[in-house]
Amino acid sequence: MSFNDPAMWTVLIVVITIALKVPIAISLGMTAVMIALIWGTGISMISYNFFGGIAKFPLLAIPFFVMAGVIMEKARLAEKIIDFIKLLVGPLPGGLAVATIIVATLWGAVSGSGPATVAALGVILIPGMVRSGYDKGFATAVTSVSSGLSIVIPPSIAFIIYGMITNVSVGSLFIAGIVPGFLIALFLCIVTFFISKKRGYKGEPWGKPVEIWNAFKGAIWGLLTPVIILGGIYGGIFTPTEAAAVAVFYGLFVGVFIYRTINFKTLYSICVSAAETTAVVMLVVTCAGLFSWVATIFGLIQRASTFILAISDTPIIILLFVNVIILLAGMMLDAISVYYVFLPILLPVMAIMGWDPLWFGVVMTVNLAIGQVTPPVAVNLYVGSNIADISLERLAKQALPLIGAAILALILIMYAPQISLYLPRLLGLYR
Repeated sequence: MSFNDPAMWTVLIVVITIALKVPIAISLGMTAVMIALIWGTGISMISYNFFGGIAKFPLLAIPFFVMAGVIMEKARLAEKIIDFIKLLVGPLPGGLAVATIIVATLWGAVSGSGPATVAALGVILIPGMVRSGYDKGFATAVTSVSSGLSIVIPPSIAFIIYGMITNVSVGSLFIAGIVPGFLIALFLCIVTFFISKKRGYKGEPWGKPVEIWNAFKGAIWGLLTPVIILGGIYGGIFTPTEAAAVAVFYGLFVGVFIYRTINFKTLYSICVSAAETTAVVMLVVTCAGLFSWVATIFGLIQRASTFILAISDTPIIILLFVNVIILLAGMMLDAISVYYVFLPILLPVMAIMGWDPLWFGVVMTVNLAIGQVTPPVAVNLYVGSNIADISLERLAKQALPLIGAAILALILIMYAPQISLYLPRLLGLYR
């Protein structure tokens, strides 16, 4: 590469700014603007691509799903679901930890965000497990790692971004994530069971039929949320974007009229929280989109794709290499940035290798879910450590067996595409 090579400088500036701990969105956006101005694309093209990156109908689903998740949290739906699941798990060793994984999986159908799920469930489940004799680090690790399923279980903000970039149906991505999400939850439950049995973490008594029934009546409104969202989408009643708006109004109905936990004061705080989260997501979308545009026009994308294809002639080796790169990227970048930076590079690779884009979307999203709990960034672990008031080092050590279980599930999903594709094909959503 020559000194006057914009592709070289694009990589160099990003690496330096990230090393200096500049926020990811600012790092990507600043790099794109500097390269575009220095190498003469013009300020008008920068502004056009900046606004064009977020002026897309599918992205409307993001603020609605974010707000729906906040509403469900404020309506205290999580508490109702937790009470119900605890009664069903019973005296199983590590029963409360297993219940935590199940609840986190179900809450993924409400939240769509890993950190938001940790925040919603951690304040309830972590102290509850500690009071029952669990190590605080292990309790926090179970909550943090299982909350990563929120970007795999539909509805998922990650799938919305992937679908928008690749033109893959968001509805098909949602349904494709169900079986892999439950598979990862199963692997986590198995590891949690054996760790709990070894450490002597006992379960709680079975719930009496009347207790289970009363808890079910309290939890039914939360359990119906994914049924309404996914049923409406696949029943042809509304699109994924419209489903997000329906989820908001459903959550408000439950919070205001059923549980009576939401009033005008609470609604204001909900709007503020949802606006803040959405603003962060959209800033990342615009800046990462700018970076992807600059990387494309100056040849960085083509060079990176050529490099990956030159690694090996064996598709299995290339798939493994690509997933290692995604996992490493997920350790350092947020999921949205990884999609925008790496998908333009991987699209030509996918086409040449003949990889199914729906299956690869699930694989990539599962990979990034693992990245959310893998240091050095590990956003889920950071949220969990703040809630539990423990060091990230202690939490990361406790999370290692669970991360290992998730990686085993990822390998199975990678090399068995039918795990992701069976349900969409069964429902006639994908050929």
